[in-house]
Amino acid sequence: MNFDELKIAMRDAGIVGAGGAGFPSYAKLNKKVDTLILNCAECEPLLKLHRQLLEKNAYEIMWALDLIAQTIEAESIIIALKAVYKNAIAAVEGELASFKNISICKLDEIYPAGDEVVLIYEATGRVVAPGAIPSSVGVTVFNVETIYNVYNAIKNNTPVTQKYVTVTGEVKNPGTFLVPIGTKLSEVIKLSGGETVEDAAYVLGGPMMGSLGSPNDYVTKTTNAIIVLPQNHYVVMRKKVKPIVDLKRTMASCCQCRFCTDLCPRYLLGHPIEPHEFMRVVSNNDTVKVKPYLDAMFCCGCGLCEMYSCQQGLSPKALIDAFKRGMRAAGVTPPKDAKLSGVPKARSFRRVPLARLRSRLGLNKYNVKAPIFDTKLEPSEVRIMLSQHIGAPAVPVVKVGDSVQIGQVVAAADKDKLGVNIHASICGTVKDINQKCIIITSERGNS
Repeated sequence: MNFDELKIAMRDAGIVGAGGAGFPSYAKLNKKVDTLILNCAECEPLLKLHRQLLEKNAYEIMWALDLIAQTIEAESIIIALKAVYKNAIAAVEGELASFKNISICKLDEIYPAGDEVVLIYEATGRVVAPGAIPSSVGVTVFNVETIYNVYNAIKNNTPVTQKYVTVTGEVKNPGTFLVPIGTKLSEVIKLSGGETVEDAAYVLGGPMMGSLGSPNDYVTKTTNAIIVLPQNHYVVMRKKVKPIVDLKRTMASCCQCRFCTDLCPRYLLGHPIEPHEFMRVVSNNDTVKVKPYLDAMFCCGCGLCEMYSCQQGLSPKALIDAFKRGMRAAGVTPPKDAKLSGVPKARSFRRVPLARLRSRLGLNKYNVKAPIFDTKLEPSEVRIMLSQHIGAPAVPVVKVGDSVQIGQVVAAADKDKLGVNIHASICGTVKDINQKCIIITSERGNS
C-alpha cells in the first residue's frame, strides 16, 4: 500500500482521533516524520480503555503501526504506556519478535502524561515549539483505538461504526463497552447496570478535560467515557462555575502564588504560558500588557491549574478558554514568534502524580476495575452527527426513507476539504436528516 492509498483508505473509513480531539487521522500522515508514537498513557484519571484495547489486540495494533511506519518510511515506532500497565506491556512484549523497529517507553504515572507535547518529550526528549505540531520535530502521535480502527479498515475493510466507551463512577457495574456510534448515552449507561444515585450528573470524557452532558446525548467517534457522579461532587461543582463569576472571584482573591504556573505542564517544557500572569492582568483589568493574554493562547486545556494547583479554587483554565474564544472571534491568532525558554531543572519535581490528583479530585472510590466488553447492543434508533471531527462536516448522501446497511456511507467528506466519511452504524431506515445529524431507525424496530 502506497502513501496516497493509505490516506484515501483512512479518510474513506472515517478514521479520526478517537482520544477526544477528532482530527482526521489521514491528515497526520507525513513522510518527513521519522518516529511514530502510540499514545497509551491514559491521560485522564479513571479511563482504562486504551490499555485494555492494547492488551486485548496487541498484534493487530502493532501490525497497523508497522504498516503506517513502512508507508511513510518512519525509522522507529515507540509504544508509550505507563509502567504500571503490566498486562498491556506483557501483551506488547509478546509480539515484539514479529516486528522491527518497535520499542516500549515506560512512563511515570503523572498527569497529563497523555498530552501530545508532554508525551513526545517523555518518549524522545524532543520539545515541540509553542503553536507547532508534532511533525515539526519529526514525530506523529496516534492513540490506541485510532490505530485499531486503521487495522480494521485495512485488514477487514471495516469502517468506523462503533466506539469503545467507559462507563464508571456511580454505576452498578463499571465497564468499557463497544457500542454503535449514534447510540443514546442512556442506553450505554444501562449496560453498566444503571446509576446508583438519584439526580446524577454526567461528565462526558475525563474528569479533568471532560464536560457536563446528559443521558440524552449521543455517542460520537470521540466519546471516550461517561462518568456518573453526584451533583455535589467536587468535579461537577468545578465544571458548573461560570466564567463571569470566577472573574469577579479572581479580582477579589488571586494572591499571585504562582502555583498555576509552576505546575503548568507546558510552562515546564519552556513554553511562554504563565497562567499567574494572565490572572494578574485579568484581575486588574489591564489592557496595556497584552503579552499574558497572547501567551495564554498556548494553553493546552489540561485543567491542572484550576482542578489541582489553585489553593483558592479559582479557574484559570475556564477564564483562559473564555478569553481565547473572544480573541479568536476578533481575529487574534497566537504569536508566531514565540520562543522556548528551555526545560526547567525543577520539572522532574513538579510533575503531578496521578494518585495524588485522583485523591484531590475525590475519585479514589471510583478507581475500580472496568472490564472491556465487545457488547452486542442493538439500539432501536441512532443519531449520527455530521460533524464528529475537526474540519468540514460530512455531506449526507442518503435521503429520508432509504434503507441502509451497517458500514454504508451515509455522509461523504468533501475531498477538497479536511474531513472524513460517516457511516451507518446499524441496519435500518433513514428517519430524518437535519443540519446536525442523520437519524436511522433499526430494522428490528421497523419490523
